[in-house]
This record gives sequence, C-alpha cells and structure tokens, in this order.
Amino acid sequence: MPRVIAFQSGMLAVGSGSFLTGSLVFFTHVLGLTPLQIGAGFSIAGLTGVATSLPLGALADRIGGQRAWVIGAIGSALTFAVYPLVSSFAGFVVLMVAAAATDSFTTAGRTIYTADALPAKDRVRTMAFARTYLNAGFTVGTGLGALVLAFDSTAALVAMVLLNSAMALLNAFIVARLPAAPVVHHDKEVSRSRLAVFKDVPYVSIAALLAIMMFHSVILIEILPLWAITHTDAPKPILGAMLALNTVLAITLQVPASRGADSLPGTARLLRRAALVTAIACPVAALSGITGGVWTIAVLILAVVLITATELWFSAALWFFQTDIPPEASRGVYIGTAQTISSVADIFAPIGLTLLAIQTGGWGWWVIAGIFLLCAVFARPAVGWVARTPRIDGLTAEQRAAAPVPETAG
Repeated sequence: MPRVIAFQSGMLAVGSGSFLTGSLVFFTHVLGLTPLQIGAGFSIAGLTGVATSLPLGALADRIGGQRAWVIGAIGSALTFAVYPLVSSFAGFVVLMVAAAATDSFTTAGRTIYTADALPAKDRVRTMAFARTYLNAGFTVGTGLGALVLAFDSTAALVAMVLLNSAMALLNAFIVARLPAAPVVHHDKEVSRSRLAVFKDVPYVSIAALLAIMMFHSVILIEILPLWAITHTDAPKPILGAMLALNTVLAITLQVPASRGADSLPGTARLLRRAALVTAIACPVAALSGITGGVWTIAVLILAVVLITATELWFSAALWFFQTDIPPEASRGVYIGTAQTISSVADIFAPIGLTLLAIQTGGWGWWVIAGIFLLCAVFARPAVGWVARTPRIDGLTAEQRAAAPVPETAG
C-alpha cells in the first residue's frame, strides 16, 4: 500500500506540474483572461479554501477518507476537463471555486485514509516517500509544461489541461482500488461535535503556529526570487537553478529528514530546527543585496539550502500532527480547521512578506527572521500543551497511541 500511495502521488504530480507551468499562458491565450481577472480568480479560490475546508473535512469524516479521496479526485478531473470550454470570466471563477473545493476534499480524504489504513509507525515514512515521488513527478511535469509552451499552440495548451484531467481520473481509479481502511468504532456523540474542535485551544494554537511557519514556502517560491531580481546583481537564470536545487534536495533528502517525526518530542525538535534555519536564512538573503558577482550567487544558494531544510523538517512534523493528533472520528474536522487557519494566513502572507522583504530595501528580512525565531521558541511549549491536553474525544495523544489497533474490515 505505501508504494501505491507514493506512485499515485508522483503520477498525479506529472499532470499538476505541467498545468502549473503553463496555466498562466493557457488562461491568457486560450481563455482570453486578463492578468487582473486571473488574480481575482485565484483570490476567490483562496477564500473558497477558507470557507469550505471545515465543512468538507466534516463530510469526509462522515463518508470515510477513501470515498472522500475518490470523490475529490473525480471532481478535480471533471473540473479540468471543462476548463477548455470556459468562455467567460464568470465561468472561470466557478471552475476556480470548484477546483479549490475539490482540492480541500481530496486533501482531507487522503489524510484520513492514510491515518486509518497505516500503522502509526509507518504513516510519516509513507508520506515522506509520497512527497519524494511527488517532487520527482512534478519535475517531469514541469518539463512537459515547458515543452508545451515551446510548441506555442492552442492545441498543445488544451492537451496539457486534458492531461491533468486524465491523471486525476486515473488517480481516482487507483485510490478506489486501495485496500479498505480498518473500521474505527467511535462514540456517536463525539462524532457529532463538529465545532467542538474550536474549544481545543492547544490544537488551534499549534495550527496557527504551523500556518505561520508555512510562510517559508512563500519565501522560497515568491519572495526570494523577487528579491534576487530586484535587489541583487544575480543573473536571471539563477532563478531556475534555485528552484532546481530545491527540487533535487527535496527528492533526495525528504525521507531521511523525516526521522524522528514519529513522536511528539521528535516533532517538537523538527519544528524548532525548521524555524531556526529559516530565521538564519533571512539575514543570509539580505546579505545577497550587498554582495557582488559569484558571492551573490553563493549567498542565494545558501539561502535556498537553508529554507529547503525548513521545508523537509516542517513537512515531516506537519504529517505527524495531521495523522496522529486528531481523534479518529474527527480527523476531517481537525484537518479542515487547520486548513482554514492556514488559508487565512495564505491570504496575508504574500503581500505582508513582500512589504517586509522587498519594499523596505532589506531590513525587513530581520523582522521575518524574528518571526521564525519566535516560532522556534514557542515550538516546544506548544507541542507540550497539545501532548498533555485531551482532544474532543477525551483522550490525550499518548492515550490514543496506547489504544488497541482497530480490526480491519471484512
């Protein structure tokens, strides 16, 4: 089963990688949308994620992770299949909303199924392998997307979108054929307490901490490249090398970097390390604004390596909190709550980080470093608070880990 989960992640990433590479060209040249309309569509999609994560997580709890995963994958396939037929901005917005909703449902279903179907000791390692395959598939997909753009034709762009749709449909077929997860028997009264998760203040607090630490991805993908081309003398081709380096490191190091993410003390250590290295990476990035020539390139590469380390350690810790902390009967609600908090943070992160790092001329990098330093300081106390506080089912994380393993269905 772990191999199948990893394979489907890589396969799906081939389609999504090609689409993300050529999506802006598809939206402008095939659908005829303006940059402002595209930006508005992405913003509305982000708000959709905020609004739908919790209710869709609750629905995934009700119908089961595997079924939610399959439905979400089918919905994604249908959404992308309809994209070439869009003839108006309104139609584009509808599809962006549908894509965001199906993505939330798929994420909840995949996480619930992985947690239910795999022993606790195998969950993080399986997701690490899946992340490795995903990065490899994304690399292949990016290459395919670049090839599509080289053809510079409407037919090639439409084929790119339909490839993504076909991969999503094949993914639904593979997921549907996975073994059924063990049956989890739980108290119906607990399962109905959908909004009680907001009373779980320790979990909500650490979800907020994780959402702030997720800023590292915005820094890597958006802020650091923008800084490089506006405040350093680095040649523009270095941007591709920076992304390639991140991908190679993620593919080769994700599994070993996940060691230790099988316990609360281990995840606390990973979170602290992850926050500290980005706190160091920020002044390193600022330094590239005053260096020259090969030294600028070296400093930027060092910043990428540091932030990639954050990505690897943070991902492993995040998987543990997604699968091992929530009660079995309410994983979707907990995951949806965390996604909602993360989506709210995502709305403000790009503009806020741009103002700090870019518009200040560089001193704002130290403010960002301070934010991550605070995350490192609060990581251990936040994890400890979660560890000693019962979830909405009345069990602490340690008690849940010691509970008997449920029997497999049929």
